[in-house]
Amino acid sequence: MRVAIVGAGFGGLCMAVRLARRGIPHVVFEKGDGVGGTWRDNTYPGAGCDIPSHLYSYSFDPYCDWSRRYPGQPEILAYLEMIAAKHGIRPRFGAEVSELAHDGAGWLVVTPGSVERFDVVVTAVGQLNRPRVPGIPGAGTFAGDAFHSARWAGRDLTGRRVAVIGTGSSAAQLIPPVAETAEHVDVYQRTPSWVLPKADAEFAPLTRAMFRWVPGAHRAYRRWFFDYVEKTVWPALIGGWSTDLIRRTALSHLRRQVPDPELRHKLTPDYPPGCKRVVFDSLFYPALTRPNVDLVTEPIVRIAPEGVRTPSGLRRADTIVYATGFHSTEFLMPMTVTNAGGRDLHDQWKDGAEAYLGLAAPGFPNLFFLYGPNTNLGHNSIVYMLEAQVRYVMGCLDLIARRGPMEVTEGALAAYRTALNRALAATVWSGDCQSWYKTADGRITTNWPRTAREYRRITRRPRPGAYKFGAGR
Repeated sequence: MRVAIVGAGFGGLCMAVRLARRGIPHVVFEKGDGVGGTWRDNTYPGAGCDIPSHLYSYSFDPYCDWSRRYPGQPEILAYLEMIAAKHGIRPRFGAEVSELAHDGAGWLVVTPGSVERFDVVVTAVGQLNRPRVPGIPGAGTFAGDAFHSARWAGRDLTGRRVAVIGTGSSAAQLIPPVAETAEHVDVYQRTPSWVLPKADAEFAPLTRAMFRWVPGAHRAYRRWFFDYVEKTVWPALIGGWSTDLIRRTALSHLRRQVPDPELRHKLTPDYPPGCKRVVFDSLFYPALTRPNVDLVTEPIVRIAPEGVRTPSGLRRADTIVYATGFHSTEFLMPMTVTNAGGRDLHDQWKDGAEAYLGLAAPGFPNLFFLYGPNTNLGHNSIVYMLEAQVRYVMGCLDLIARRGPMEVTEGALAAYRTALNRALAATVWSGDCQSWYKTADGRITTNWPRTAREYRRITRRPRPGAYKFGAGR
């Protein structure tokens, strides 16, 4: 059995380590020039994670020496590079997969100048890997430097007049350091985010030593944080007991950091906390109160050569940063994925991507998705979810070895869909707000609507009755 893994971020590396430990031949295809996925691509100033650092490593290879409570991009990338080196994972870099095609005997994996056959394919391309730049009129006429936050490429914005479009998590992280050195920063906000304080701090040397050397200390701290977010943050996503607590905490944070009532009014959301991605940051609001920063809430009419035009007139800029997110609901794009009968997976997903447990789609045998549809979390570590998915796929490989190719049934997906949609309807994401969790017509295709622990339970092992097996698959 040969396995192809597409992507060398957290998911792809986890899959590769597990396969290597079992001695199963595999190839990791990576379009970039290094491991890390989103943590390789996003190098903007202030880039970091809003999940506590000790939850953001693999359970089989936990990192006990994080420098701070919430890790920055360089430290996360260094961890992933260490994992690849330690476990001998050597991806094929610069090998972007353009097509996956089943020919009846196996999966053909097409990269530039190469076509190879594999028995099983595991995609691990993530949900946040294709930058979304809005089609604002006149964007092509801008005379300065315009780029997406995920394509920073070492730029220095010292002394520049900067327009940042967007106020989500990436914007909240990059605006404070940019504002410190830029001549002026205009921040264009369409909808304010709920912002919670980020209790970030460096770990003292004694604390780091404790995590490394005291038996059980790191595991206990990691478990405590996991249980805390499961019991405190997750209930707010279903309108539970902590909803009001999070609202009051966010509003108190806003009042404390933004004394100007007019600015505070502009930054106050009018939708339930969690409906859009909550921002965790303690530097964002103070940056917006700086004398060289303006929050612009008027709509953008068009981009002009000299800057950004709103109904009030031209606001000059020589740099535009699009902190506008990603094509999060366009799973596996731009790869072409076809089965032996010529069916295109993207046609099957034209009304929104869906997969059984987020992992498998009817009609596509021996194809598994990591971080697939409805497996993102709004409250906990995606690394935990990825490990659960990898364990499930390893169980599927055992079944394939004994019973032949496996394909999830339409009935299994239909039953799962019914339960999933019922759970999604009870979440705050189903409310009347736009977010990257939803397709254009409002279908939630990204997020898992229950606890992370519940997902791990239902993916503990594959259920053979949900699949059909045999060489004809």
